[in-house]
Amino acid sequence: MPDPNPPDPAAPPAGRRADLIVEGAYVVTLDDRRPVIVDGSVAVAGDRIVAVGSAGDVDASFPESARRIDASGCLVMPGMIDTHTHLFQVLGRSLGDGLELMAWLRDFMLPMAVHLTLDDVVAAVRLSSLMSVLAGTTAVVDNHYAPTDTATTLAVAEAVESVGLRGAIARGVFGSRVEGSDRMGVPDELHAFSAAEELRIMDECLHQRPPGSRVEVWPMPENVVYVDRDLIAACADLAEQRDLRWQAHCSEAQEEVVIFTDVHGERPVEWLSRAGLLGPRATLAHAIWLNDDEVAAIGAARACALHQPVCNQVISSGVMRLHELVDAGATVGLGTDGLAVSGQSMFEAMKSAYGLHRLSRMDPTWPPAEQLLDLVCRHGARVLGRPAGVISEGALADLVVIDLQTPRWVPAHRPVAMLALIGHGADVRDVVVDGEVVVRRGRPTLVDQDEVMAKAREAAERVATAAGLEPLRAAWIDR
Repeated sequence: MPDPNPPDPAAPPAGRRADLIVEGAYVVTLDDRRPVIVDGSVAVAGDRIVAVGSAGDVDASFPESARRIDASGCLVMPGMIDTHTHLFQVLGRSLGDGLELMAWLRDFMLPMAVHLTLDDVVAAVRLSSLMSVLAGTTAVVDNHYAPTDTATTLAVAEAVESVGLRGAIARGVFGSRVEGSDRMGVPDELHAFSAAEELRIMDECLHQRPPGSRVEVWPMPENVVYVDRDLIAACADLAEQRDLRWQAHCSEAQEEVVIFTDVHGERPVEWLSRAGLLGPRATLAHAIWLNDDEVAAIGAARACALHQPVCNQVISSGVMRLHELVDAGATVGLGTDGLAVSGQSMFEAMKSAYGLHRLSRMDPTWPPAEQLLDLVCRHGARVLGRPAGVISEGALADLVVIDLQTPRWVPAHRPVAMLALIGHGADVRDVVVDGEVVVRRGRPTLVDQDEVMAKAREAAERVATAAGLEPLRAAWIDR
């Protein structure tokens, strides 16, 4: 039987100092050269991983370290990346249950969104960010679209960073009303700024949080249906000029594709491709209702399609053509999406995608667990545009320690498969982001958990009342 821990020919010279060593774990690196290391350790200096290998080799190479985490009996994996979420929506959790997507937006989510204050948003985002990091997510791309003034957008970024996450705030851009706004019932309050004002606010946000910030700001023309196409193109140009990504909701519901085609005479991704807007910087949320040509165009451009399997099922939006997109060469990230209907866990997203695509294809062989881990870590890092999603020398030090000493993990014949099959946020013991321990023994190290929860409860009560959502709060609803 081959040695599961062969000597590492690239082992660092002895005597180097590390700030942190996570030692003695079953390390799932996702590195093609050595995807799994039994009894391994990871050394961190600053915000980077400086060595990965057997526990003995790493210990000998780094006899001194500022701190050690004993991870014996644990699994260490790269931090998971949530490529599309709406953190503020946690304040309306469960209130839209039983509504189809268009009604969910018109009668619940958009009315709630327009009644949010800055304090409400900060309370919600801190709670959702805390839920994310406690469940092993180390980076998020948050689409924030209410309100989107400079101060609130920057406050959202600060709230995300305050719990220890990295990522991006994809600031919702609406501009002036268009025909699609009317047909989708978008409230006037969300079309608060002209195109020129939207771009000015983006510039102000980028001045305060330039590209490369731990939590940066991206332009997000909110939906290709109800944002003017010239403004969408301007957002893509801004991302190119400032070395950023950009995001948009695209082809989530069949009705959206019908509206766009009626108005413009071509399908959404057909237009994006023809206009030269597809590429690695383009990150399209949902991308469900695609024809063969659109799948091929996304793949050829190496653009990003973002898959939210939990919400897609709950709201019955449809099933992404995941296998075809991956085969075409697209980057496909997983996300949690609307927190009003989903949990804030990438384990949940993986398990949901596991079952959804095996059933929809009637194929119990695809996707394998390794594919799902690749999407949630390495593909997620490509969406984010950061050297993360893998435990290898030079990568960002974003690590998750999973406690295997629980009934759920006995027996652990194939820990890699079990991460996707039965992994749970409750299994997360420690989380390291940017080389900083932000969760220790299941508790946050940077914020007061009880205070975060209390402020979110207060905000949820206020918003539900202000938005007239009391009928949706009934204890039991007959449908």
